[in-house]
This record gives sequence, C-alpha cells and structure tokens, in this order.
Amino acid sequence: MDIIKAALIPHLLEIIGILLASLIGWAANTARRKWGIDIEARHREALHSALLNGARLALERGLGGQAAVAEILKHVQISVPDAVIGLDARAEVLGNLAQAKLREVCESA
Repeated sequence: MDIIKAALIPHLLEIIGILLASLIGWAANTARRKWGIDIEARHREALHSALLNGARLALERGLGGQAAVAEILKHVQISVPDAVIGLDARAEVLGNLAQAKLREVCESA
C-alpha cells in the first residue's frame, strides 16, 4: 500500500499543479479582458470629450473648415495623448471625428 501511495503522490501533485496553473491563467485572462475593456471605454470617452471641447474652442476663436479641424486635433493631442495612443487612433480617423464634432457643435449652436 505504501508503494502505491509513493508512486501516486508525484502524479497527483503534478495534476494539482496543472489545475492550479490553468485556474491562474483563466483568472488572469478574465481580469485582462475586463480591465482592458474598462480602460478602452475611458479612453474613448476622454477622446470624444476632447474632440467636443476642441470643436467649441475652434468656433469660439472664429475658425472654420480645415483650420478648425487642425485646432481640434491640436487640442486632442495636448489634452488626451494617452487616449490617442491607447486607442491607436489613426490621423484620418481623428480628422473624420473632428469634422463630425465640428458639425455637431455648429448644429447645436
């Protein structure tokens, strides 16, 4: 009986180790997805807020067209650089978003 126990214990410990490693991996992956989504949502909110504030600022300064879009993008780069980097936002996409926010502000004014 002692021989059987002695032979099984290393295998049982190996199985327990595999189960624990799997559990830790699953928990780490779940936490990464949850917090990654939360961080992305905060970046997205910050970016849209900066775009809106930049559009208001551009209109207050009497800018229009490409000058206004350039001012909005400058404001975004200064105020929320982490959001731009975190979302990996491309210049073309940011330009389109800036134009959309500018139209939105013009329509609401």
